[in-house]
Formats: sequence, structure tokens, C-alpha cells
Amino acid sequence: MILLIATIYIVRLFCMQILTDEYKIKAEGNSQRVQTVYPARGLMLDRNGKIMVENQPAYDLLVTPRKVKPFDTLELITILGIDMESFKKAFEKCRKFSTRRSSVLVSQITSDRYATLQEKLHKYQGFEVQTRTLRTYNLNHSADVFGYVGEVSQSTIDKDTSKYYASGDYVGITGLEKAYEKDLRGVKGKKYLLVDNFNQVKGSYADGEHDIPAQMGQSITTTLDAELQEYAYQLMKNKRGGIIAIEPSTGEILLKVSSPGYDPLLMIGLDRGKNYRVLQQDKSLPLFDRTLQSTYPPGSTFKTLQALVGLELGVVTPESQFSCHMGATIGPIPMRCHNHASPLDLRGSIQNSCNPWYVHNWRRVLESSKFKSVRDAYINWRSYILQFGLGQKIAPEFSSASAGLIPSADFFDKRFRTNKWRWSYISSISIGQGEILVNPLQIANMACCIANKGYYITPHIVRNVGDSTIAYEKHNINISKRHFDVVIDGMEQAITGGTAKGAMMDSIVVCGKTGTAQNPHGEDHSIFMVFAPRENPKIAMAIYIENGGFGATYAVPIGGLILEKYLTGKISDRKKSVEERIMNSVIKYD
Repeated sequence: MILLIATIYIVRLFCMQILTDEYKIKAEGNSQRVQTVYPARGLMLDRNGKIMVENQPAYDLLVTPRKVKPFDTLELITILGIDMESFKKAFEKCRKFSTRRSSVLVSQITSDRYATLQEKLHKYQGFEVQTRTLRTYNLNHSADVFGYVGEVSQSTIDKDTSKYYASGDYVGITGLEKAYEKDLRGVKGKKYLLVDNFNQVKGSYADGEHDIPAQMGQSITTTLDAELQEYAYQLMKNKRGGIIAIEPSTGEILLKVSSPGYDPLLMIGLDRGKNYRVLQQDKSLPLFDRTLQSTYPPGSTFKTLQALVGLELGVVTPESQFSCHMGATIGPIPMRCHNHASPLDLRGSIQNSCNPWYVHNWRRVLESSKFKSVRDAYINWRSYILQFGLGQKIAPEFSSASAGLIPSADFFDKRFRTNKWRWSYISSISIGQGEILVNPLQIANMACCIANKGYYITPHIVRNVGDSTIAYEKHNINISKRHFDVVIDGMEQAITGGTAKGAMMDSIVVCGKTGTAQNPHGEDHSIFMVFAPRENPKIAMAIYIENGGFGATYAVPIGGLILEKYLTGKISDRKKSVEERIMNSVIKYD
């Protein structure tokens, strides 16, 4: 019996001490604590290396509910700058999470508040401070580009297969912070601490031999020109709309302005929740990204694509002329126009933005003998238009972007309750009205397609992640290069003697097309699509000014000023008065 009992004990001890580390882990858990060391997020730089987004010290207030003794609640919430209701909800959440383990009670405490808190922290037993980093911005705009960081949601934690996130962690919520979260967030570290039986820290375990340092996130170099971005925001003051500028040869976005915007500093610190609610209730919709999420009719800028398709199908030639005397009737369709010479050829139609010319072109495209029906011709026409990036999301970095709308044939089958509809049913599409919807990014990309004479590079706003350069796809358009030359001729003439003379430069050939998009809710939208120089273009741009009226009223002068600023580095003396007028102008909105 003695031998049997001894054998059982020996075997049991062997299993407990040698075959499993369960009890060792439990013992270590009672004497050690693993503290997460949070990494700083990667920086964001502009194309010239200027730091736009960096980090500043911040602090989280943690609480272990079972250790808390009675304290002056009013004093603490005054220090933190939060209300009593919010404090009670946060404390209850921590208590439900665990009474024995610490969790974040208040996050993103800035340095100034922490300085006061630190002096009085000894009065609040059960509370401790955890060091973090917080975003800070060297620009007071472009929040739609950067996005913001917030506390991770439980649903994100549950979906995270890498198990990186835990309650209280920060994660990119919108913009580049979200798109490049895995690169920017870095790698967490670990610090092993010795604790007593009351869970009080007594020092570092093994003198920190087993500690793992945090690794800062990778910095990203954007394609933005911070100086140009700043200038564009000045021009857009007291106006609503969006501006996108792209370098055609690379697809790099040079500037992205959604107006009105908001200061990104509003979305950090303890007041971020309150600030967000104020922004959300603002009737001017500063949280709404007008460069990506807004959809507008393309207006007359769309005539350039209509001309290209007509030329490619052979239904018109550069010499094709159609009459227009302040408008014309084509079949059953009356189409108004403004005063210009008549008749006009294709180049002149772009220069003077002639509506009847494009209704004639549209009829010929859809009634072409190459196709069995108007419906089949429309399907073919649509296949060309989609190649320009319209009707789809073209920039993977911007997940919130609208795809716009280039309706399918099925769309019209349902609308007209027949598949034998006529060209005249959708005649407004000929001049960029009707069902066609685009966002400013797509129009800027359309300008790139024309500037490049038949291709575009995926539009993007990040060039490098760390030391790695990102490669982007080239998209070819199945339209002959010679047709682009004809359309570009017309766009150049629009600048030198047509509807876009306000964007002309002294020594650089500019090519552009104005647009005026109908708006059922008020004054029409002012539109301008432009690129320069004509040969080896450096910048292509789309400007949308809501309720701005004719394209030449606001969009053209704004585009002309941005072109000069980017291509020459300054504004010429003859345009100083234009600059002053635009910066001081105010568009009133209901």
C-alpha cells in the first residue's frame, strides 16, 4: 500500500511538473503581469517630404474597480473635462469587463489635462495612467484625406483574424488611417511586471530581460502637394464643392479638396465625441466627402467622350458640321444652346460647347447601321464609356467613394417597360445630363485619359509605404490615338477663344472643357475639366462648385489659378485681381 501510494504521488507530480505547464502558468499569473506597450503610428508625409500627420504623447486613464475607494468624483470629471453621465457609463462598462483587471476608463487624455491629473492621481486609489500616442496635424484641413483614429469596436475585434486588437485599442476609422491601418499601426510590445498577492506592481520581471519593445508603424509618403492643397482650400473658402488634381503620367493625386471640410484636430482628444456630433448636425455637411461621395451630372465635360466615341464608330468626322442658332430641333428633340457661330465642326463644338452638335452625334451613334437596334448600339457605347473609369470605383484606397452611374440597357428596359426604346428617350445623355452621374475624381481621371491619349493609371494618393514603392495598374482605352488629338484641339481652342478663356496662361498651352450641370434644387453647378501643358501634361484636374452657375463663373478661374500656382510656383500679376475676387467671394446656400 505504501509503495502504491508513493507511486501514485510520483506519477501525479511528474504529470503536473513535467508533462504540463498549466500550474506553472497559473503560478506565474499570480506573480506576474504582462503590460502591453503600444507603438506609435506611422507618419504621413506629402510628396516633398513635409510631415503632415505625426504623433504627440497622450494618456489613457485605467481603473481596477475592486481597488477603488471613495473619491471626489466631481473633481475628477472636472480634471478630465467630461460630464457625470459619461463617467458613470464608462465606469460601469469597466466594472462589467472585470472588477479585478484594469481597463480603459477614459482615453486620449491630452498632455495639458494629464499634467493636472498627475498631480492628484495619488488621491484616486484604483486608478492608473497608461501612456499612448495621439495624432496631431500640421494642417488645419484635409481631414477627408487623413481620416481619424478611434477606439476599436467589438465587432472589429471579433472579425480580426490576426487577434491584434483588444478592447481599448485604437484603429483607423476613415480615410488613409483606415486604408493603411495594418501598415500604420505598428507592432505591440510587451512588458513583464512582478506583482504581489494584491496585484500591486513591485517591479520589472527579470530586470526586463523578457520584455519585447514596440515597433513603430510604417510611415506613408502621399502624393499630395501640401502647399498646393493649402492654396486650393483658400480658394474654396465660403464655397461648397470638390477639387481633384492628378498627375496624368503616374495617376498620383496632387490635391484633393472637399469643401467645406473641418480641422482634423477636432477628432482627437476628449472632446472628439462632442465635436463629431456638432459636425454631424452641420447643414453644410463637412463630414461628407464631395470629391468621392457626391455624384453630379458631368455636364458638357462629357461631350469630349461623346466626340471620341462618335469618331471611333465613324459616325462623325472632325469636319462634320451641324447648324445651331441658339438651339435646334433634332428629330422630335428641341435642344437649346447659347449664342455662337454656326455651323460648327467637331473642334468648334468643343470650343463653344454646342448642344445640338452632340444631339446629332448621339442620334448617329445609337442609330448606326453597325447595330441591330438602338439598345445594342447603347450597349456598345456604354462599353467605351466604362473604359474611362466611369460608373465604377477606380481608386481602391477610397472605399467610401461612389461608383456614379452609367446606366445599363436593363436599367432603361425597366424604366420604359420595353427593350425597343428609341434614341430620343435618352437624348439628354448626349450633353452629360439625364441619368449619368459622376464624382469629381472620375472627371479628373477622365481628363487624364484624354491628356494621355488613351490610358490612365489607377488614381492613388499614397506613393510609398515605408521604403516600398507601390505599383499601380495601367488601363488602356480602345479608341484610336488620332481621335484624342482632335478632341484635344477643341479643348485647347476652348481655352484660347472659347468658354474657358479664364484659365489661359501666358507661356503654357492649357486644354480644358467647361460644364454647367443642371441642379433641380437651385442654381446650376459650375464645372471645369482641364489639363496642362498640352504636351507631356503635368496636371489634370476637375473642379465642381455647387450652385456656382456657369463653368466660367467660378470653376474656370479657380482651375486657372491652381494651374499657375502648380506649374509656375506663383500667380501672375494679371491674375492677382482674379485671385482676390475668388478668395473674397461668398456663395450663399439655403
